[in-house]
Amino acid sequence: MTKPENAPYGTGYGDAATYGYDVIISGASLAGSAAATLLARRGVRVGLLERRSDPEAYKVLCTHSITANAYPVLDELGLVPALEEAGAVHNDARWYTRWGWIEPRPASSGPELPYAYNVRRSVLDPLIRARAAETPGVDLLLGHRVTGLLREAGRTVGVIASTPRGEREIRARLVVGADGKDSAVAKSAGVPVRQFENARFGYLASFRNLPLPGGIGQTWFLEPDMAYAFPNDDGVTVLAVLPDKKRLPAFREDLEGSFLAFVRALPEAPPIDSAERITKIIGLVDYPLHTRRPTAPGLALVGDAALTGDPLWGVGCGWALQSAQWLAEAVAPAVTGRAGDLDGALAAYARTHRRRLRGHQYLAADFATARPFNPLERLMFSAAARDDALARHMHLFASRLIGPRQFLNPAAMARAAAVNLRHRR
Repeated sequence: MTKPENAPYGTGYGDAATYGYDVIISGASLAGSAAATLLARRGVRVGLLERRSDPEAYKVLCTHSITANAYPVLDELGLVPALEEAGAVHNDARWYTRWGWIEPRPASSGPELPYAYNVRRSVLDPLIRARAAETPGVDLLLGHRVTGLLREAGRTVGVIASTPRGEREIRARLVVGADGKDSAVAKSAGVPVRQFENARFGYLASFRNLPLPGGIGQTWFLEPDMAYAFPNDDGVTVLAVLPDKKRLPAFREDLEGSFLAFVRALPEAPPIDSAERITKIIGLVDYPLHTRRPTAPGLALVGDAALTGDPLWGVGCGWALQSAQWLAEAVAPAVTGRAGDLDGALAAYARTHRRRLRGHQYLAADFATARPFNPLERLMFSAAARDDALARHMHLFASRLIGPRQFLNPAAMARAAAVNLRHRR
């Protein structure tokens, strides 16, 4: 027997007998906590449900990197000073290709390159969750696992949650799934998912006292294999390998030996034999990319629940934060009943999500086939290894500050062709 829960409303929030909250969010990790904070600051009453009972819980399997596209979200959340104080590392990077290293540097008379942070999720998750919990208008409900949805006339109107006090119903104008790639909210709502197979697998581990050239992130494009090393807070470096699945039998036979041998063979390999490994080697053999339509009547999806990219690009954290911001901006007036139509607001969020991420996901899904660089990629990557302006252009794309069309604009391709022609001469 479920027990309805109708939390009190502040003045002007509508019918408390009908809705317990304006918005219920399932999942208090990055996307969910950011969405709760940003919605509540816009006058929305939010119930933030988290299945785990520990406020310090965090995601373990992650790149631990936030791309620069999400810096404005961190700034709006007021987290930049706290991240700096926690020792988060600016995520500058260089990339190895068969043509040499691409090393973005600021122009001599220009501003510094855009950045966000590399920071361990053990630091980031509790920090952003605490920010949500201290925001007026947010009720953080730990130990609340969504087990089903309340539906009326084809519309989601709340959730059924398993709690420490038993099962109960909580109603809301809008339910948000921020519960990851295996989203229970999306599955309960019957939101279809489109999957793209990933021809690579991945393993990572954390090391202490692992020096990197320039003290910045390193990525290796080995065609088809990949690897990266990201320095994080507290002197910890996350080192990941993403080989073609043809290498999988060797890794299954000897995970540690294969992992270490792979890293040792990298160009300018990090000196792992003199570093201290402080975690187990963890990873996934199968990690398909997937996309879901981010809205349905009375429902929205943010973060990995809506779209899971390829982990080799390290974009998941940034897109989680951005999608939370897009949702808050789109639905806040309508979900409180102050202005606008909620279905129209959800449609606007879906359009933004599709416009900003569809091109990136298309390229990522194509590259996840473990194919070699195509002609346009060979043109741009080879030129970026030889030209500072194109290296900065590559940095903007890798930071997801520009999309594929801007990255491959005619002026950039013309410059790349000229750079390569001069190089051949």
